[in-house]
Amino acid sequence: MDPIESTSNPRVKTWKKLHSRKGREKTGLFLVEGVHLIEEALKAFIHMKELVIDVDKEIPVEWKVSNVPQVFVTNKVMKEICETETPQGFVAICELPDNKNVPLERGKFLFLDGLQDPGNVGAIIRTADAAGINGVVLGEGTVDPFNGKVIRATQGSIFHLPVQRMDLKEAVQICKEKNIPVFGTSLQGSTYNAIQPQDNFALIVGNEGSGVEDTLLEMTDQNLYIPIHGKAESLNVSIATGILLYHLRG
Repeated sequence: MDPIESTSNPRVKTWKKLHSRKGREKTGLFLVEGVHLIEEALKAFIHMKELVIDVDKEIPVEWKVSNVPQVFVTNKVMKEICETETPQGFVAICELPDNKNVPLERGKFLFLDGLQDPGNVGAIIRTADAAGINGVVLGEGTVDPFNGKVIRATQGSIFHLPVQRMDLKEAVQICKEKNIPVFGTSLQGSTYNAIQPQDNFALIVGNEGSGVEDTLLEMTDQNLYIPIHGKAESLNVSIATGILLYHLRG
C-alpha cells in the first residue's frame, strides 16, 4: 500500500480529532506517540487498532505487532498528526481502556480534585505508579488522563495503573464504608509527619490554585500540610503529592 502523503486525507483528519477529549470520547480511541510509550502500551496489552509509521522508519523487531494493521505515512503527515515537535515516526491508535476498576476495597489510593495542568497530572500518575498506589480517582474538573500531554508526562504509567473518573464525594463515602482512612491536604490541617504510615488510605490533592474543595475537606478523617522551611510560597502539587504518598505508604 502506498504511503499517505496528503494532510487532507480523511484518515489523517480522523487521527487528528483524537487530540481532543471530544474526539476521544466519540470514537473510544486515543493516540500514543513515540517508541517508549508504544512499548509500554504493548507491555500493558492495550488494544491497538492501527500503527501509523513514517515511511523512513522500520518497526523494532521486538514489537509483536504482526496482527496490528499498519499504515505508512510521509514525514509531513507524521508531523501533522503528532503533538511533539520532533516526532519519532511511530503513532499507535489505541482503544481507550475500560478503566472503571479502581478497587476501592483495601489498599492505597489517590484522589485528584480539579487538577487542570496536564504535566502535573501526568507526573502525579507516574509518581503514584512508582509508589505502588492501587488506583487514581479523577474528580470533576481534572484534565482527561488520555490527553497527549498527560500520557507523555506519565512515561507509560497510565497504562499500568487503574485510573477512573468518579464523583469524589462518592469515592470518599465508599472509603468510609470500607474503613479506609481519608486524608485531605489543607494549610488548616496537621503537619504530614505527625501521621504514621498507613496500610490503607486515600489521599486527596487539589487544584493547583484553589486546593481541595471545602466540602471534601469536611468529609476527611484528617487534613495534612507540608511545612515550608524556605521562602517559597508553596510546593508544586506533583512534588507535594510525591512527598505525602511516600510518607503515608511508609
